[in-house]
Amino acid sequence: MVDRKATLYRMIARPKRLGSMAEKTMIREATASDATSLAALSIEVWLGTYIREGINDFFADHALREFTADRLSGRLQDQQRTILVSQNVVGIDGMIELVAGASAPVAGCPDVEIATLYVQPRHQGAGKGIALLEAGLAHARSSGHAGVWLAVNAQNTAALTFYERHAFQHAGETHYEIEDQRYLNYVMRRDL
Repeated sequence: MVDRKATLYRMIARPKRLGSMAEKTMIREATASDATSLAALSIEVWLGTYIREGINDFFADHALREFTADRLSGRLQDQQRTILVSQNVVGIDGMIELVAGASAPVAGCPDVEIATLYVQPRHQGAGKGIALLEAGLAHARSSGHAGVWLAVNAQNTAALTFYERHAFQHAGETHYEIEDQRYLNYVMRRDL
């Protein structure tokens, strides 16, 4: 039997020099003790990415309800999920979450979803997103999966460009729903 954690560590836990600073970053599997940091990261990135005109109660309530330490802790315990984090000398600055057995909202997609890829805004552009994506793809590949899919907000041009540069292709459309509001998302897929 293959030791999944040891294999994962060998694949991704090499300190890297990223960006213009000689900053050591390690990609590792998240642990239960990371739940509060992951919740804070999720709130920061989600609000910074999608709430640009000012925060109102509708979006604040959604973020505070959705991105809690308890919810992240539950996701960390889910055997179908793998959460990898990028950690610098101070703490976590990014994460990727993969969900095995996830049905895509459009036909023709693999069964592994990249549910989340977040990097703190101040660390974007330094290679952390690429490192997390590569680690997530390596994990999916080593687990025997043939591809991955994700949904990305149709107005998030930076993310769309990022995924297109990394061989993701448009597969269709879906919507992200918050109560009675719907937001267009593109479904993208990539073969491994």
